[in-house]
Amino acid sequence: MFVVDTYDVIIVGAGHAGCEAALASARLGVKTLMATLNLDNIALMPCNPAVGGPGKSHLVREIDALGGEMAINTDKTCLQMRMLNTGKGPAVYSLRAQSDKKLYQSTMTKTLENQINLDVKQIMVTKLLVESGKIKGIETELGEIYQAKCVILATGTYLKGKIIIGDCAYSGGPIGQRSAEDLSESLLKNGIQLMRFKTGTPARVDRRTLRFSEMSEQKGDVKGHAFSFLSQRTECNKQSCWLTFTNEETHRIIRNNLDRAPMCNGLIQGIGPRYCPSIESKIVRFADKKRHQLFIEPEGEMTEEMYVQGMSTSLPTDVQYDFLRTIPGLEDVKIMRPGYAIEYDCLDPTQLTLSLETKKISGLFSAGQSNGTSGYEEAAAQGLIAGINAALKVQKKEPFILTRAEAYMGVLIDDLVTKGTNEPYRIMTSRSEYRLILRQDNADLRLTEKGYQLGLVTQERYTVFLKKKNDIENAIEKLKAISITPTEENQKKLKNMGTAPIRTGLRAYDLLRRTDLDYEMLRTQFPLEKLDDDVREEIEIMIKYEGYIQRQQEQVEKMNRLERKLMPKNIIYADIDTLSGEARQKLDQIRPHSLGQASRISGVSPADITALLIVLEQRQREEK
Repeated sequence: MFVVDTYDVIIVGAGHAGCEAALASARLGVKTLMATLNLDNIALMPCNPAVGGPGKSHLVREIDALGGEMAINTDKTCLQMRMLNTGKGPAVYSLRAQSDKKLYQSTMTKTLENQINLDVKQIMVTKLLVESGKIKGIETELGEIYQAKCVILATGTYLKGKIIIGDCAYSGGPIGQRSAEDLSESLLKNGIQLMRFKTGTPARVDRRTLRFSEMSEQKGDVKGHAFSFLSQRTECNKQSCWLTFTNEETHRIIRNNLDRAPMCNGLIQGIGPRYCPSIESKIVRFADKKRHQLFIEPEGEMTEEMYVQGMSTSLPTDVQYDFLRTIPGLEDVKIMRPGYAIEYDCLDPTQLTLSLETKKISGLFSAGQSNGTSGYEEAAAQGLIAGINAALKVQKKEPFILTRAEAYMGVLIDDLVTKGTNEPYRIMTSRSEYRLILRQDNADLRLTEKGYQLGLVTQERYTVFLKKKNDIENAIEKLKAISITPTEENQKKLKNMGTAPIRTGLRAYDLLRRTDLDYEMLRTQFPLEKLDDDVREEIEIMIKYEGYIQRQQEQVEKMNRLERKLMPKNIIYADIDTLSGEARQKLDQIRPHSLGQASRISGVSPADITALLIVLEQRQREEK
């Protein structure tokens, strides 16, 4: 064994969590190492080659607003973009991009390799070096020692990964990679509790063997979109996706082979995702459904591989061929890579603080699927926060913590560390009680100032943000300044716009509240300036939903009263007799940051919160 080098922060893993963690740490000025099993698989998309979707797009926009990389990289490498849920309110609008898988990897790799303060190495980490409850570094399979003040685990599905296809099972990570077999033991020896989860992926099929005439084409939006607030909104429809459906024959084949399905015959022990189940699970759980939709998605411009979205499976390959060929458009299909399930070790996230540092080992952080989540976006969001907080710890600064009222990132992390998870966790808009104010469109208005104060947001990005903010404020003032009286000329203008006449004078601001009007319609009749699309959309949402937003802000303020009451770090819950036995146990396990977080712990009742409030008030009186 020999010491190769000393770093401030080491990131173990180079998936989406690892990439954001490494960039954040290095950009905050600390010496950083990103260790990966394979340099050719940085930012790998082992599941569907897509970014965004319901809830997930909010995370991507928040990552971008704080100075992260995922949104910028997605804009550079997308094949098409679509805005989902446009028939609903703006709180659940969700941008989704189909990405060029290989281009996404190579573009992110270039960014990482050219980042100041960051080294990228191909290393198999086998052991954590811990002394007196503090992280000291890592040891590799070659006996190399890399010393560090902080280590971030971003191991994804590689910890004791096991690939399962039918009755075939072998150690390995996604898409034929090596698995990390020894690191789990090192975690266990250091008192870290692990869980066993499972996820899966569908077959990749050969584009040349598909009958697209029998499917419905799904093009991207003609209207230009962009994930990053720095990117220009441009139409980027390079390739289409295709919609098709399973049928009763498909379901019959799957049902007849359930005895060969690892999820049914006991070969799979890990807990799988509820919201992205295998096709076997769908057939069993939704036995009354006659069909399930499938999207055939391109993996890139330089490959013939297509991804069968909605058909994750671990059935044997002969069964995969049988049921795929019953689907319209796939009658002659050839499989390029079979679908498979993967089991892996991950941490119980209740062992973490809100900064994503482990409670047991000082300086050890964890982010991504190693915390029991699913999805690239959830991983990247955690990676960014872990990278920021590891760098801040090295610099002896206070941790950066986002609340549930500030960001979906706050919802994600609070859910994990406060409630834990017994299945792969997926973010959804329904998980946020404040989703009307946590929209994807206003992520920059919520978070860019915070990123700038951290030192992660560049001056270029901050200048763009200030311009947008000023344009919004000026446009709103102009709308308030324009008075519209019920003259014959104005009534004619209203008629031209297809809206009802007015009886008394009002402001253009108030007129824009009407659901049948938008800013561009007003601009055709009244002296208003042309605005950038993002500014125009923002003011329309702010004005039309002003009442609802105000009520939600009031709810936030009520909750903030509890969030501002911080729990003493030295408090001994076992000594508080007025707490229930379950509350004492749960509070001691979670060690909540605030009274607000304590109120969200399962098993802690309103009566327990009242008891804690009394204890805090008594402490304050004693201190005074």
